[in-house]
Amino acid sequence: MTQMDYKYSLLGSAIDDYRKRPLLLQVDDTTMNLFGVLEVKRELPRCWNTLGYFHKIRLYSFLFALAVTFLIMASYILTGDKKGLLLTPSPYHFSSLVSPGSFAFNLSSIKDYAHVKMVVKSITSKVEFHSSRQLPELKALVNSEPHMFSVIPRKFLPGVRNPCWYEEYSGNITSDPYRTNLYARYSKRFQTMFQHLRHTFREHLFHHDGKLYRMRCLPYFYIIGQPKCGTTDLYDRLRLHPDVKFTTFKEPHWWTRKRFGIIRLSEGFHDRYPVEDYLDLFDQAAYQIQGNFSANASGSPSQPNIIIGEASASTMWDNNAWVYFYENTTEGEPPFLIQDFVHALQPNARFIVMLRDPVERLYSDYLYFGIANKSAEDFHEKVSESLQLFEGCLTEYTMRSCVYNTTVNNAMPVRLQVGLYIVYLMDWLTVFSREQILVLRLEDHASNRKYTMHKVFDFLNLGPVTKEIESEITRSPASNTRRPADKNLGPMLPITKEILRDFYTPFNEKLAKVLRNDSFLWQNNSKL
Repeated sequence: MTQMDYKYSLLGSAIDDYRKRPLLLQVDDTTMNLFGVLEVKRELPRCWNTLGYFHKIRLYSFLFALAVTFLIMASYILTGDKKGLLLTPSPYHFSSLVSPGSFAFNLSSIKDYAHVKMVVKSITSKVEFHSSRQLPELKALVNSEPHMFSVIPRKFLPGVRNPCWYEEYSGNITSDPYRTNLYARYSKRFQTMFQHLRHTFREHLFHHDGKLYRMRCLPYFYIIGQPKCGTTDLYDRLRLHPDVKFTTFKEPHWWTRKRFGIIRLSEGFHDRYPVEDYLDLFDQAAYQIQGNFSANASGSPSQPNIIIGEASASTMWDNNAWVYFYENTTEGEPPFLIQDFVHALQPNARFIVMLRDPVERLYSDYLYFGIANKSAEDFHEKVSESLQLFEGCLTEYTMRSCVYNTTVNNAMPVRLQVGLYIVYLMDWLTVFSREQILVLRLEDHASNRKYTMHKVFDFLNLGPVTKEIESEITRSPASNTRRPADKNLGPMLPITKEILRDFYTPFNEKLAKVLRNDSFLWQNNSKL
């Protein structure tokens, strides 16, 4: 099956059917269920009668008020923190998503410290960790993504550190090989990079037995998480190592988003990016591994020690698209996770995780997104709302199903779930060994970059570098730091920090136990 013949499709009813379903709205001014369904009939009566006139006036006034409420909520979501993704309920999602839980109160005016503390206490009393999950069979993975598994081979080139292979090229060598690449379509910056690849494409084709072949590669390692934990800084420093190459740009988000047709979280679905578009991002690095064929006519790469990295901070945690593309399980948990597919294709891959005190990470995440009227007080309100949503989910479902609950994640004004590091890490450890995952702390990296970079070099089995290169890698200023305007907002409120500290404590305790390192308790950290 060729790329042209293959068409991705949803498992279930068509996506148009999803969009026709009612819109889930959060209700802020009542103690009823946190989500209501607004459904207005389009047919109006043909005649009016005197007895029903005033009743209809009241009805239309009520509908008008609902419409205004809808517009306000839509504006809130669309101008919020970029999580307005799947507002239409998925066909496999729960009929009763979230109840108000044991501590229902008006979310729009949460000021009661005692109430919020009760919510956190209720959440922590329900925290439980299962040692393993049921792993999907390879056949089920292949059936869900047949094209991806038909493109990527089961074996790679021997003698090359990176997972590379030769793919027969049957296209016209005079045509543009990247003309259909969706990454190039949506960004001018990406288009510039692909322009360079077009000019050098033909000279890197390998001729063998009358056929043309191109080298294809997947990453040797992935920087998989977490957001606002220093992944950009780590990426920028690793790029300075002569044996490390990355994709043509940072954060392609293919595994978590583009593969499902998600470009921006607020826009819903677009065309799904095929695996070929993702592989194109590694062409520049593949050319360097391939080297000069005039000096090596056998086709053996002349720079086999080069390794390729990919850095998308969503890879570790973002499985929000699962409810739209995979059938639901009994407990409402994803049947497939991102790591299942990566492991099926690359069982020897390596992963780097950078973590940060989840309390500070959440505040940094809140400040990062371009929402209006940011303040410590607004952050406190959003934290309180998010905790209530999470607690409501836990009254009906397991902790793990709530962590992966797409609708709850998209409804929370701040991304509480991203800081539940141990939940995601334990799931990654069900398919990859502990030796394949390096877990670092941003706090350690900020205080001693030389130490953490050497840990990364050792983990990736990279050779030594000159003192000049090492100095450049370790002494350059930090990347992607907080904007001055956000710094001027000051720290979060002390009561917000206390609430979040209580919320994250059981998760941090489990993380420290699994990693056998008490520094992941984040008990004595100053704000970065």
